[in-house]
Amino acid sequence: MYAYILRRLLLIVPTILGIMIINFAVVQFVPGGPVEQMIAQISGTAVDVTARVGGEAGAEVGANAPRRQATGKDAGLSSRYRGAQGLPPDLIKDIERQFGLDKPAGERFLHMMGNYIRFDFGDSFFQDKSVVQLVIDKMPVSISLGLWTTLLVYLISIPLGVAKAVRDGSKFDIWTSGLVIFGNAVPGFLFAILLIVLFAGGRYFDLFPLRGLTSPNFDDLSTLGKIGDYFWHLTLPLLSMVIGGFAGLTMLTKNSFLEEINKQYVLTARAKGLTQNRVLYGHVFRNAMLIVIAGFPAAFIGILFTGAMLTEIIFSLDGLGLLGFEAAIKRDYPVMFGTLFFFTILGLIMGIIGDIMYHIIDPRIDFEARDT
Repeated sequence: MYAYILRRLLLIVPTILGIMIINFAVVQFVPGGPVEQMIAQISGTAVDVTARVGGEAGAEVGANAPRRQATGKDAGLSSRYRGAQGLPPDLIKDIERQFGLDKPAGERFLHMMGNYIRFDFGDSFFQDKSVVQLVIDKMPVSISLGLWTTLLVYLISIPLGVAKAVRDGSKFDIWTSGLVIFGNAVPGFLFAILLIVLFAGGRYFDLFPLRGLTSPNFDDLSTLGKIGDYFWHLTLPLLSMVIGGFAGLTMLTKNSFLEEINKQYVLTARAKGLTQNRVLYGHVFRNAMLIVIAGFPAAFIGILFTGAMLTEIIFSLDGLGLLGFEAAIKRDYPVMFGTLFFFTILGLIMGIIGDIMYHIIDPRIDFEARDT
């Protein structure tokens, strides 16, 4: 098992390198980069973009941009950027230098990866904070959503899946299957919009807040009041994420139990006179729940970094999903690539932890023997 873990750890290096190369190459061909964002701000056509440019370049923009007029030759030099016609070419070069885009793509990639190896993710282009500080600031919101959603999904899906397996074909199984189909068919973000319309002042009731994780007077509340306020704000986002997450896990649990219930060792245990609960939870549970419990780390990471993005945007929750969305819109490359690098490593490590949990839950699973 130790050799298997070592090999998986070593595979992280080429995997993360391939992911970063592909994403870096794709970004080079996507229009609307940070230079164009800055040009749009200078020309007054930017929309909700707060650019952070150094003092020298910013001073030159403010002092020279209104007075300097580009000739036809100058306009031609700067025309490779959309909206740059009419701006002096040396101003464009200053902006490129400010963002570090004056160097060849290969050199920029090697410099970026060298910094990332030292876990130096740089500073955001458009916010006066480092990438690490931005992630730390946004992490509590995303962890709250990811952790509580994962726990609720497991707490609902496992008992429901077991009950459906035991009562397979009954009215209970049929009616709950309708609920599962509904949860599987309706996207989480669509259910979030429905909840807003119904319960957040959209049309009918105004029972829950629409934005934020806490109220403005949160610090003035008592301990019990803070807990209540926290879950009051989390209610609708959690509902929208749970409704889309419990369906698949419920059916996985049911099918796992059905497969185990029909095996010979279960029939033997029943023939010995063991009670239903003893057979179910003493013999079947461990084997049936192997894939469900071992997949907890991967499920948490998936909900934390992917499933919560649209929910954070819809409910105006300032978490990692909203941070990544805004970074992609504004072409904030340090935030985009820094978070991609960090979260990819975290996802790969969680995959290894999942394999270790498989072995811990059932020592008969030997990845080392499978590889030989």
